[in-house]
Amino acid sequence: MSSCAALPGDTCSPHLLPPGHNWPLRRQEAALEAESVVGSTEASVLPGWRSWRQRTQVGAGGGCNSPRHLRGQFLFIMGSPRVPARTVLFRRERTGLTYRVPALLCIPPRPTLLAFAEQRQSPDDAHAHRLVLRRGALAAGGVRWGALRVLATAALEEHRSMNPCPVTDAGSGTVFLFFIAVLGHTPEAVQIATGRNAARLCCVTSHDAGLTWGGARDLTEETLGAQAQDWATFAVGPGHGIQLPSGRLLVPAYTYRVDRRECFGKICRTSPHSFAIYSDDQGRTWHCGGLVPNLRSGECQLAAVGGSFLYCNARSPLGSRVQSLSADEGTSFLPAELVPTLAETARGCQGSIVGFPAPTPSREEEPNPPHLCPGVQDPLSGPFCHPQPWENSQEQPGPEPGLGGDGEAYTPMLPLPSVAPAQSPTWLLYSHPVGHRARLRMGIYLSRSPLDPHSWTEPWVIYEGPSGYSDLATLGSGPGAALAFACLFESGVRASYEDISFCMFSLREVLENVSGGPEMLHRSGKPWEHCRPS
Repeated sequence: MSSCAALPGDTCSPHLLPPGHNWPLRRQEAALEAESVVGSTEASVLPGWRSWRQRTQVGAGGGCNSPRHLRGQFLFIMGSPRVPARTVLFRRERTGLTYRVPALLCIPPRPTLLAFAEQRQSPDDAHAHRLVLRRGALAAGGVRWGALRVLATAALEEHRSMNPCPVTDAGSGTVFLFFIAVLGHTPEAVQIATGRNAARLCCVTSHDAGLTWGGARDLTEETLGAQAQDWATFAVGPGHGIQLPSGRLLVPAYTYRVDRRECFGKICRTSPHSFAIYSDDQGRTWHCGGLVPNLRSGECQLAAVGGSFLYCNARSPLGSRVQSLSADEGTSFLPAELVPTLAETARGCQGSIVGFPAPTPSREEEPNPPHLCPGVQDPLSGPFCHPQPWENSQEQPGPEPGLGGDGEAYTPMLPLPSVAPAQSPTWLLYSHPVGHRARLRMGIYLSRSPLDPHSWTEPWVIYEGPSGYSDLATLGSGPGAALAFACLFESGVRASYEDISFCMFSLREVLENVSGGPEMLHRSGKPWEHCRPS
C-alpha cells in the first residue's frame, strides 16, 4: 500500500512516485474496477482526452492496448495541454445542500492545508448557512484529506456565516479565520439597494493548525468604526489573507459605499471599493485601511510585489480586472487602473492571486529530466505515453455526498529549468474563469512584471467545465524541486456550484502551458519536450 493510504473517512491524493516505480497492483486493480467512478464526465469536457470506451474499439486485440489495460485511463493526445488531476473535496448533496466560496491556506512547515467553504441550503447567497473545513496533510507531493467538519464556533446567533478568509501569523502559528455574519436571509443585493448593512465582521482563531477553534469575535465596531455607517454592506475576501515581511497581517475586503440617497433615503446609489484590514500586533487588534479611491473594485486579493508595494487585484463591473498599489502596506491605496489582459465574465467573478519569488536563471537542473504527462511516473509499455488509471479520475465521491472525493491529486516535484532573467523579484499567479459570457474554464495566468497591467500571459486552462470562485496557495518547494502551487475552485459539469475541487501543479508546468511563457531549454540548448505519443 502507498504511504499515503487513506484512513476510513479520509480522501487520499497519493504522492508522486519516483520514475520506474510501478503503482502497487492492488491499488491499481481497485482503480481499474471503479468504472462507474472514473471520470467519464472528464472525457466529455476535456478535448485532449478520450475515454477508455473509445479506445477499446481500436485496442480490443489484447496486449497493452486491450480494454483490460486501458480501462479507466485517458490517452494524452498530441498537442493537447496538460491538465492537473483534481480531487473533489466538497460536493453538492441530493438534498440541495451546496458548497460555495472556497478558501485555501497552507500552513508551514509540515505543511498543513486548510480548505474552507460555505455550506448553503441552495446556491443562493441568501441561503448560506455555516462554514466548513477539510484539513489536508501534504507529504512527498500528495495530500491526505480528513473528513468534512462544521466550524460550529464560526457563527453569530441569528446570522449566517459567509466569505471565509484565513490568514496565519508565522511568529505565533495562530490561524485567523475572518468571515462575515449576515443577519437572517438578507441578500447582498438588498443591502446594496436599500443602503442598510446587515453584515458583521467576525473572526475565530486556531493555535493548532485548524484542529480546534475558539469562539467568534465580533470586530465590527472595533475595526470599522464610524465609517461603516456610510456603507451599504461589506465583506472580506473571499480567499486567503497574507503576512508581509514586516509582520503585518492583511485581510482583503470590499465595501459598497453609499454615495447618495434618494426618495427620502429609500433608494441609495452605491459604488464598490476594495480595501484591506490589517494588524501589526500579531492579531490582537485590527484596523481598517483606506479604500481604493477611483475605479469600482470589489472582491479582491493581495500580494507583496516589487519589494515595497502591496498589490491588490479586484473584481470589477468594468469589463476587466482592476489593480491598485499601496506604498504603505495597505494603510491606503493609490488610484486603480484597469487590467485589459484580464477580462471579466459578463457579471464579473471573484479571482485569486498569489505572489512568489521569481526563479533564478542559474538554478541547477538534472541532465536528463523526466518528461511526464499529468501524474505519470513512468510510461507503460506500448507505443504511447498515457496516465495511470487512478490519475485522471475527476469525479470520485466519498462515502457520503458532500464529504469529499476519493480522487487523486499530484504535485510533480520536477527540477526547474533555466528561464529568462526575472523582470521582478516577485511573480504573480492568477486564477479566474476564462469564459467572457459565462463562468467557464478555470484558467491560470502568470505575470513576471506585476506592476505592468499588460504583463499577464494568456491562460493555461486547468479545467474545461463550468468554473467559478477559486483560491490559490503556494506550497513551497523541496531540495532540487520546482515550486508548487495548489488551487481550490468551484467546478461542475452543468453548473459551477456542483463541486469544489482541489488540484496541484508546479511552476514548470505553468511555464510550459501558459501562452507567451519563456522557452524551456536544457543544457543542450534544445527545447524541453512534452510528453507525447510516438
